Amino acid sequence: MPLKQRSLLRAKCKNEKSSTSFLRLVSDIVSFITRSQTCLGLQVGLMIIALTLWALFAFFSFGVLGLSYISTRRDAKKPWKIKTSRDYKPKVSIVVPTYNESQVICYKLRNLVKLDYPRSLTQMVFVDSLSTDSTLEKIREFAKNIQDMKITVIVENERKGKSSALNASLGSCIGDVVIVSDADCFWPPDILTKSLPYLADPEVGAISGPKRLLNREASSVTKSEDMYLESMNLVKSGESKSSSTMLFEGGFSAYKKEVLDSFDPYFTGSDDCGTVIRLLEKGYRTIMVEEAEFFTTFPLTWKGRFALKARRANQLVRLLKKYSGLLLRGNIRIAKPVVAKNVFMYLVSPIMFLLFAVTTVYIVLKTPFVAAGLLILLFPKIGPYLLEVMLNYLILAYAIFSSLSKKRFVVWSQPEDRALLEEQMLVLRGLI
Repeated sequence: MPLKQRSLLRAKCKNEKSSTSFLRLVSDIVSFITRSQTCLGLQVGLMIIALTLWALFAFFSFGVLGLSYISTRRDAKKPWKIKTSRDYKPKVSIVVPTYNESQVICYKLRNLVKLDYPRSLTQMVFVDSLSTDSTLEKIREFAKNIQDMKITVIVENERKGKSSALNASLGSCIGDVVIVSDADCFWPPDILTKSLPYLADPEVGAISGPKRLLNREASSVTKSEDMYLESMNLVKSGESKSSSTMLFEGGFSAYKKEVLDSFDPYFTGSDDCGTVIRLLEKGYRTIMVEEAEFFTTFPLTWKGRFALKARRANQLVRLLKKYSGLLLRGNIRIAKPVVAKNVFMYLVSPIMFLLFAVTTVYIVLKTPFVAAGLLILLFPKIGPYLLEVMLNYLILAYAIFSSLSKKRFVVWSQPEDRALLEEQMLVLRGLI
């Protein structure tokens, strides 16, 4: 083959090889782009799913709560649709359950004798669950010095819990209204004069009052709890004016004796909220009135706060499980929307919050710039409330899983705030 032809042939082969390499390179690039687009499409798809679930969980944990708060806040501003009467002055039996209350019982006794309600219409019933300190001695000494008021002291044979102690007292109560108060809770002198007229309405079966803290400025813990209580008191006020509230307080709960069969009839562990169940089944309204406010102290540490709220949450979860069953069977005759709302917010929303937290972590890991949205927690008028809501959701979630595992908390034990009570606190408020 001539030299010129050989050169042309080599050039042609070289060009063909170059063309093949170029085509292979193009093919590789196209393949890479296709795979990248597939992966990117998959990632985008997963992110869209994550964001959709995140928005859904956010709505069911925060959105429903916010809408409910706005609604009840509006209701709280409405006037009462209740027939009150200042002439309504029934005989009352004030029941104080005790167990090793020597630190506070003297203050409680001084607080009760300061009431401006007629003593001829007042009976005090102290039911003790085998105290091992000087509680009983102090109560009996007090009873000796009060001649114009009936005072009954009951000692249980066995310590079975607060609800059992209250039920043991019912047979000795001679009043038309039975009022329960914890030994570490203190009433303004005019509490009965101002609050009992609400029971004059035949549709109202029981009343409770808002809790106020004597040491609300003592620490960040008490300030946080005070903020929570103010929000909850507003919610309960709104529920009461629209229908009924199912959330009562042990510091002041007054029941018409004619409608009170027993305390905590379904053994939920909650002597106050658990007692309201039967009244709602009977069709009686149960309301919170501002005039029935009472005062107490609260733990200063986060550990103490968690222990107290975890115990309360455990009782609340068992209570709402019972409510949900009664609601589905049609046994609740009044305040069905209120009961349904509370069942959702206390049993469903905490689980939605956990799912919201998981999806939030996933989204932040995939798109770190989204974490900037967490800066909302730094806003002074928003952040503290969101943190409070998240804390309570975590405690409720803990209580839900504890309930599923059949774990029960001690129903009646001494919290750490007993030692925080000082005489000067009560004097400044005019409580003793």
